This record gives sequence, C-alpha cells and structure tokens, in this order.
Amino acid sequence: MSGVPRYSLLLTALFSRANHSACGLTPDDMIHRDLASWDLNSPLLPPQEDGWCNMPHVTVETYITPPEGYVLRYAEVIQRHHKRTPYSSNLFYQEDTRWECGTSPVQWQVTQTTTTIFQGPQKQPVVTSSCQFPQLTPEGFQRLYRPRGCTFISETYAKHSTLGRFYGTRLGISEAFTQRRRPSAVTNNPLTSQVASGLLQDALRTSFTTGPNGSAWKEHLQTVQGDGTFAALDGVSGIRPDDGEWTSALIIPSSYFDNLRARECHSMPLPCNLANSTLCVSPELAQMVYSVGNWEYSYLYRDAPGALEYSIRKFGVWMLELESHLRAAIAGKSQVRYRHNVAHDGSISSLLGFLQVSKMAWPGMGSEVAFELYERSGESWYVRVLWSGTVIETSTNLGRLDMVPADEFVQYIRSLIPSGEWLVQAC
Repeated sequence: MSGVPRYSLLLTALFSRANHSACGLTPDDMIHRDLASWDLNSPLLPPQEDGWCNMPHVTVETYITPPEGYVLRYAEVIQRHHKRTPYSSNLFYQEDTRWECGTSPVQWQVTQTTTTIFQGPQKQPVVTSSCQFPQLTPEGFQRLYRPRGCTFISETYAKHSTLGRFYGTRLGISEAFTQRRRPSAVTNNPLTSQVASGLLQDALRTSFTTGPNGSAWKEHLQTVQGDGTFAALDGVSGIRPDDGEWTSALIIPSSYFDNLRARECHSMPLPCNLANSTLCVSPELAQMVYSVGNWEYSYLYRDAPGALEYSIRKFGVWMLELESHLRAAIAGKSQVRYRHNVAHDGSISSLLGFLQVSKMAWPGMGSEVAFELYERSGESWYVRVLWSGTVIETSTNLGRLDMVPADEFVQYIRSLIPSGEWLVQAC
C-alpha cells in the first residue's frame, strides 16, 4: 500500500471560467473581518453572526510558525462544508425567501449535471428558487475556492487554493500537488460524498438524554419548552406543534437553527408571518435559538455522562485512520503528504468530543481541524492540532495540543480505542 492514497476525490464542483477568475483574483476581505472579531487564543465560537457563518481557519497572516528545527512532514485537515440552503425538512410550510443557486454544473464521478444525484422531496411552495434543499450556494462555493479551497476541487485548481497552497508550500510539494499526494474524502449526504465513520449509537445517546442518566437534559427540555421561545417561533412560521418532522429532532432548535442561520449567513432578513408582516422573528429571538443549540451540542459531545464514549463510537474509525496516516508518514511508507476531509457539523463535533476540547459549541460553516506532523532533527516526531486556525485547548492530560510527542498522541487515541476489533464490538 506504500504511496497509494486511501481515498480518491469523488466529487468535483466546477465553476464557469468567469467565476474561477473572480474567485482567484478578488481579495477576500471578509476573512480579515472575521478574524478581527475573534480572540485567536480562545477555542470558543465568536459571538458575531458572521464569525459562525465564516469560521476562522489556517491563514498565512495568523499562522504560528513552529520553532526552528521542526519540519512539517504531513498534514491532514477535516472541514465542515460551507454556506448552504436549509434542509428541505427545515423549510416552513410557506417560505418568503428567494434562494438562487445559479446553474454552475456539479460533476459527480464522471457524470456532469446541473443538479445532484441526491434529489429528494421538498416542501412547497418555495418562492422562486433554483436550489436544492440542501445545496451549497454560490457564496458557499466562493468560500470553498478562496479561503479554504480544498473541499470540492478540480485537479487544475488544487494547488491554487488557499489551504492547498498554504500546506503545499510548507510540505515542499506546491508544484506537485496532485491527487496522488493530496487525496480527499467527503461524507455521504446531499452536500458531500463518502467517508469512513463510526456507527451512531442511539441507545447510548438516549441513556444520557431521555434515559436514566439524562436528568440535566430533561430539566433543559422543560425549560426551553416552557419559556415561550418556540411557541413564539411557531406563531411566526405557522409550524404546527404536532409536526413530527420539527418536533421529533433530538436537538430541540435544530430546524429553526438551520432555517434562521441559513438566512443570516446569506444576509437575508429573518422571517415574518406571511399573514401578518408585523409578526417577525427578532434578532433576540433568533439568538435564543442559537444559544439553546450551542448548549445542546456542548451537552451531547462534551458535558453529558456518556459524551466521550458517544464520540468514540461515532468517530472512532476516522481517528484510527488518522493514526494509520501518521504512522505511515513517520515510517516513510506513504507518499501522501496532505489529506483533506469534508464533513458536517456532527462530524466536527464528534472529533472535538473525542479530543475533549475545553469549550464546545455548535461548529459553524467551514469549521476546520488541522493535524500537523513535524519531524525534529531527524530523530523525533511531534503533532500539533489547530482548531479554527489556532492551537486547540483540551481538558485531557495532553492539555494544549502544541508539539505533543507523536507517540503520546497515538497513545491517547489507543487509550480510548484499543483496537479496531474492540471498536467493532463496542458499536
């Protein structure tokens, strides 16, 4: 298997020549504005809405170069997809929002089409729309090409993307940044396509939510269901209290969170009742939804009694693959120098839960975690982990994951997952 990538790129999104030119040459002023709103020493999500919609990432301007003697030998990034339309299940019965996704072709394997192969039923009516629900929007594609770049990429533009160029330069492979040395993987739903991951353990999650270990969760449910927040939202949207699609979700505000965030991330107004234009979702009401969502993600992936075990079972396979990639790079058994994985908020949350990030919230659009493997003096190896462009802080004995000896990082993974066979049995 030496030198043979484990993955190949399955999905390539192609823009028109004009859009390629615009994305390649236009300065990305938004990124500098996003970074200015962040405390780069804090793993917390920023309070500004634009920060969640355009999460900070590895950049030349903010990157902390390791001390002299440390040589970057391998890097692997996992990133949440960028801006998109809401899921069809999260649309109101009647929408007043016009979504435009254009006609940029999307290439699936060897088939090129203006739609996706994952088309499904949608709620109607949606005011004139050229989009699928969900679908990456033009704003989302611009973000993928310019600031992060390696998500849905053609071979031609791989070495010109920001992350690709950034790590390609540091790995010494800028001029040979090909699929052989830069495989990519994506997850299996309408926005991305195929990645290995653990099996979701509903029984385990139930135990610390609505089950015997879920006292904190039950108290939370009583609070959010009794304070009038979601009754007010239903009054604006017209969603029926007995609508199973909206009320069956484990994450209480997930449908409203998705719908409202999608609007705000595309500079659209918050919704108003179609029969009464004075009855609208206020910014304060939207913020209540976001706050509830952040609490619930923190509870599920960090604070609950079984949160760590939940993350292990859900994302353990990926962590074992990461370990194998690090081992192969250290042993000189692989030519792959950089991998890019595209995922979803649940994947990023599971990873952060596995690493036991100090502070947890709902990961925003384009969230990324970067694993860097360094060699020092030709003798020792070290791992650094960046979350949203800055060194991640954890509550483990490893603490701040900044130049942690590689064997200690691998030992941490193995302390949670003794073997692949163990993980299969656990799931």
